[in-house]
Amino acid sequence: MIIVPIKEGENIERALKKFKRKFEKTGTIRELRSRKNFEKPSVKKRMALQKAIYVQHLQLQDEQ
Repeated sequence: MIIVPIKEGENIERALKKFKRKFEKTGTIRELRSRKNFEKPSVKKRMALQKAIYVQHLQLQDEQ
């Protein structure tokens, strides 16, 4: 459970913003989306490899 302490006289908008930030850091939404559809381990591995290749390619371009 996420608890957001609110100081006396603090704006509700600011408290809501803090709550949203904490909620996003927990990764709940990402986990729900990943569990929505089953993804085979081989597909996960292939996607991770493609992402690594892409990132490495971008880093090489930055160096040049």
